[in-house]
Amino acid sequence: MSAGDSSGSVVRRILLGSHLRRLREARGITREAAGYSIRASESKISRMELGRVSFKTRDVEDLLTLYGITDETERTSLLSLAKEANVAGWWHSYSDVLPSWFPTYVGLEGAAHLIRSYEVQFVHGLLQTEAYAHAVVARGMKGASAADVDRRVALRLERQKYLFAKNAPQFHVVLDEAALRRPYGDREVMRGQLQHLIDVSERPNIRLQVMPFGFGGHSGESGAFTILSFPESDLSDVVYLEQLTSALYLDKREDVLQYESAMKELQQDSPGPDESRDLLRGLLQLS
Repeated sequence: MSAGDSSGSVVRRILLGSHLRRLREARGITREAAGYSIRASESKISRMELGRVSFKTRDVEDLLTLYGITDETERTSLLSLAKEANVAGWWHSYSDVLPSWFPTYVGLEGAAHLIRSYEVQFVHGLLQTEAYAHAVVARGMKGASAADVDRRVALRLERQKYLFAKNAPQFHVVLDEAALRRPYGDREVMRGQLQHLIDVSERPNIRLQVMPFGFGGHSGESGAFTILSFPESDLSDVVYLEQLTSALYLDKREDVLQYESAMKELQQDSPGPDESRDLLRGLLQLS
């Protein structure tokens, strides 16, 4: 199975959940009543409609009946979507070293055709060298075994293959200068990371900009964030916000618009890709 197929399963789960929500709302049925019909709770229906859980064929069949969907063609199509949505992602084998909220993000990231991100603490995971990633992961997984750290790093490197695939997404990233000056690993690790950023910034699908200290306050004051956009017209953009013990996925249009505005300002206020590459070269010479 390709990474694209398994990433697509996450998107299909979200699409099916959204479709079921629209069907329920059109019939004026509450989540509680829908949950009762499949011997489940209201929160289970909520998680299904958000695409956060897998779908049992029997549950989908019962919900379609409850929502008055009797056309066999439509039922077959939605049940087929449910089956495809349950395909395990390639990252499933790393579940023992992943926080519970992260597999959803990995799937969405792999299905996106445009990724826009702002980072302030460290270099974005898709652009980290193996040595730098190892230093970051080891720092964040204190007390973990060397094997678990290696597996988390391996997952990060596997994710990076998206950027070099045939149908690679567009990746627009703004790195705060703080992320480039904060050392992870020794001097050679940081030098290797800076050189890697210079190299990958030349790729046609990567737009890398640096927000310099000298600019002062800017629109990224709330911290790091990522906006994921998908080729499917009925799948809305998603804003991903990672926290210490959980993550938020925002898809309400008003929320997404605010983050899109912040990203646009960051891109306008930061030096362009060529100037940012020169800034990286300057940092490399100083390191």
